[in-house]
Amino acid sequence: MSGLVHLRSTDVRFGGVRALAGVDLRISAGERVALIGANGSGKSTLLRLLHGLVLPSGGTVLRDGAARQAMVFQRPYMLRTSALNNVALALWLRGTRWRPAREQALAALARVGLAGVALRSARALSGGQQQRVALARAWCLQPDLLFLDEPTSSLDPHGKREVEDLMAAFAAGGMTLVFASHNLGQVKRLATRVVYLERGRVLADLPVHEFFDGARLSQVSQEAGLFVRGETA
Repeated sequence: MSGLVHLRSTDVRFGGVRALAGVDLRISAGERVALIGANGSGKSTLLRLLHGLVLPSGGTVLRDGAARQAMVFQRPYMLRTSALNNVALALWLRGTRWRPAREQALAALARVGLAGVALRSARALSGGQQQRVALARAWCLQPDLLFLDEPTSSLDPHGKREVEDLMAAFAAGGMTLVFASHNLGQVKRLATRVVYLERGRVLADLPVHEFFDGARLSQVSQEAGLFVRGETA
């Protein structure tokens, strides 16, 4: 196959609810793909499907079996232990012995600017710090493909900038990013490609410069154009 993940006419159903409908999508190495759309449009479900946390109800999901993946959630779960152990456990579960796992975890926390709080309880950290712990936990696994679900939605402006800077740095290092966001400014800053969803369907899939070109976007999807202009929820 060509690309890291390829969806073909893929559906996801939860009982009687069709969360994704006939999605065709290919993620290639080096891309920074933003998923946008209103609440309930299917962004989180699509991320989970791409990462393998949700199984398709129909269609096909093809993956590059050699590609490593990781995911950072909107509200990352922190275990009741130190920030250092929260990161080291991810490595230990991958088969790294505990002592080198802690050494690598400390390096990962230093990478995101948190070496100074390594021994503090992760649950006592601020929301922005917890998000950076989650990014360190993902980064230390050296994924080829990183999924992020609204990674800055609950953060103050300073926390948003810190997380965006890390995302940009990860991408500059060769990591492929797929992230859901309501922040169109963030999408412009970070994405190379934008996918717009509505009611579980992909209605637009364009390079970022074309997506924010009103005339071009209107040719592809009136619904996406209304969303970008703030004329829909």
